[in-house]
Formats: sequence, C-alpha cells, structure tokens
Amino acid sequence: MFGDSIRKCLAGLQGTQTWRVGIAVIAKENYPLYIRSVASQSELKFHYTVHTSLDVVEEKISAVGKSLGDQRELYLGLLYPTEDYKVYGYVTNSKVKFVIVVDSSNTSLRDNEIRSMFRKLHNSFTDVMCNPFHNPGDPIQSKAFDGIVSGMMVQTG
Repeated sequence: MFGDSIRKCLAGLQGTQTWRVGIAVIAKENYPLYIRSVASQSELKFHYTVHTSLDVVEEKISAVGKSLGDQRELYLGLLYPTEDYKVYGYVTNSKVKFVIVVDSSNTSLRDNEIRSMFRKLHNSFTDVMCNPFHNPGDPIQSKAFDGIVSGMMVQTG
C-alpha cells in the first residue's frame, strides 16, 4: 500500500521511468541474500524468474570455466529473454550471483548500462561484506545497499 503511493509519485516525476523489474543477489550455495522487486503483485513471478535463471548462470559459468581456465568475465550478459522480461546475470569471483530482471518492453537499455549497474551493485555488495558487523552468508539488511538498489531501479533521463 505504502509502496504503491511511492511508485505513483516516482512515476509522476517528469523524465523518470521505472525500467527494472527487480534485482537479486544469490549466494554461492544458491540461496537468496537479497531480493527486491518493483511490483508486489508479480513478486512470485519475479522469484520464479530469478530461480530459473540460476540454471543458465551455472551453465555459463561452467562453459566459460572450461574454455578459459581461471580467467572469466564477471558479466554474463543476457541470460534469457521471455515475453515479459529480459534477465541479465553477473557472477563475482566468490561465485555470488547478481540477477537483474528488466521489463522487455524497454528497448532503450544498452548492454554497457547493464554492465555499469552490475559494477555499481558489486561495489555496494563489497561494502556490505567489508562491514565487520555483517556475517557473510546472512541476508543483506543494509540501508545503504537498499538505497543503491532503489536508485538503480528508477532511471532518470
């Protein structure tokens, strides 16, 4: 209820559009550390999309690992498109996975913008992990991280 009023206010701002459906951070062992989606009515669909993307992420990691040895690109690119969404992936050196799900109706989004979002998300994640009061493996409950994700989910332009 409160989130809907915020979204309406944000949508009313001139030159602002929401274009990310959600962002997820998945641990090495494939359990969620952080999941955030824009629309609460499609949250179950978002969770399903993130869960199914993990198979593609594992496939890409193993394919890249076989071909290049230990050197691999952290950005996995477009994992798969659906009718409603485009799913992008990124994996850290510690095998923590980031997934960004974008509305497929947005055609103005470029690959380098997605890469930039993942770098920003990775930097913020590193800040959370460097916090001495955060236990690695626990869900992320950082207000700073949540603020970065909120900023990423609304594009100004």
